[in-house]
Amino acid sequence: MLKKINANELKNYFGKEIDFSGFVDTIRDKKWVQFVILRDATGTVQMTIEKSEEKNKEMVELVSNLPVESTVKVKCKVMENPAVKLNGMELIPESIEVTSKRLGELPFNFNDLVNVNLDTRLDNRFIDLRNEKNMKIFQIQSSFVEYMREFLYQNDFTEIHTPKFIGAASESGSEVFEVKYFDRKAYLAQSPQFYKQMAMAAGMNRIFEVAPCFRAENSNTSRHATEFTSFDVEFSYINSYQDVMDMESEMITYALNKLKDKWGDTIKELFGQDVIVPTMPFPQMKLKDIYDELEERYGYKVDESEKTDLTTEAEKLVYRLAKDKFNHEFMFVTHFPAEKRAFYHMRDENGVLQGFDLIWRGVEITSGAQREHRYDNLCKVAQEKGLGEDVKFYLDFFKYGCPPHGGFAIGVDRLTMLLLDVPSVKESMFLFRGPNRLNP
Repeated sequence: MLKKINANELKNYFGKEIDFSGFVDTIRDKKWVQFVILRDATGTVQMTIEKSEEKNKEMVELVSNLPVESTVKVKCKVMENPAVKLNGMELIPESIEVTSKRLGELPFNFNDLVNVNLDTRLDNRFIDLRNEKNMKIFQIQSSFVEYMREFLYQNDFTEIHTPKFIGAASESGSEVFEVKYFDRKAYLAQSPQFYKQMAMAAGMNRIFEVAPCFRAENSNTSRHATEFTSFDVEFSYINSYQDVMDMESEMITYALNKLKDKWGDTIKELFGQDVIVPTMPFPQMKLKDIYDELEERYGYKVDESEKTDLTTEAEKLVYRLAKDKFNHEFMFVTHFPAEKRAFYHMRDENGVLQGFDLIWRGVEITSGAQREHRYDNLCKVAQEKGLGEDVKFYLDFFKYGCPPHGGFAIGVDRLTMLLLDVPSVKESMFLFRGPNRLNP
C-alpha cells in the first residue's frame, strides 16, 4: 500500500532518505541559499538548498522559477537541525520533481482571510481550505465523528445506511425537496427517522447512521443549511426517554474526552476555545420552568404564545442558565407541548411529550424522544395530524410487534461550529448548501 510520509511524521525519519510530497508554501531566495517551506495537510517543513554546491545547480534554477502553491515531490534526507526555527529540522534534497505548477494568481491570500468576503471564500473553497485553521476544522470534525462512532461500536450498535430518495413527503411536506424520479415524483429525505424505526421493528436493537439530510427551509441564519450531515441514533428496549438522554450524554462525554486529548492544544491555539469535558449527569429542566427562571434571573419575558418552544434568544440564555445554575455546558429541555412535535413522539397517559432538546453553548444540537411503538396509538395520532396514505408504509412497521425504543439526531456541522466557535455553519461544512448557494 502506498504510504505518504506526512510532515508531522518527519521527526521519525532523521538521517534517512525519503520521498516527501506537498505544496510549495513559501520560497526565500537568498544570495547563498534557498529556503523552501513545503506544506501538506499535517504541517510544514523547511527544505534547504545550498547554492554553492554544483550538484544543486539544476534544483536552484527550478526553484527560482517555481510559483508558490505548485506541488512537488522531493527525494531528500531528513536532518535534525536545532538552528531551524520551524520544528528543528530540514530537508536536504537530492532531486525535485514538479508534479503540478500553479497557473495565474490566486483568487485571494488564504493566509490572511480577515478582509476576504465569505462568499468569495466559498466560491473558491479549494483555496480557502489551504488555510491551516480551516483545514484543521475538518480534521477535528472527523475525529469528533470518529469518537462518537467508536462509543457506539463499543456499545453494540450497528451502523446502517438508509435511502435518501423517498416516495412520500411524509414528515413535513412543505419542507422537503421534490425531485423527478423517472416517471414519478420523489423527495429528498429530511432524516432517516422512519428507516431507523423500521430497523427497530426488524429487531436490530441498536443502530446509527451518519449521512446527509435535506430541509427545504428558506432559512438564512448562521446555523441553518438545506443539506447537512446528521448523526442519528436509535435503540430498543428502553424504559423511558431518560434512557435516550443518558445514552447521548455518555456518548458526547466520551467523544469530548478523547477530543480534548488529541486536539485540545490545537483547538486552544487556533480557535481560542477550551475543550470542556462535561460531568455526568447532564442537567435537565422542563420548558415551563426554564422560561420562569429566565424571567426571574435575567428579566427575559416573552408572550405566552411563544412559550411552546425555545426562542432563539431563550436558547442563548439557557446556556447562561446552565452555567449559572449547574456549572455545566449542556442542558436538556423537556416537556414540550405535544402538538408542536412529530406524531411519532410518544405521549404519556397525561398527554405529556416524552421527548427533549439538548442545548449546547446557546444552540439546540439535538432533538430526541421515546417513540410511539404501539400501532393503535400511532394510527390515532397520525389521524389527528391529518396524515393518511403518506405514512401508511411507516405505520405498517408496527403491526407485527415492535419493542419500546427511542433515539436522537445531532447535526455534525452545527456541533463543529459550536465546538470551535466559528461564526457560521457555512465555515464548519466542507461545502455549504443554503437557499442561495448551490455551487461549487
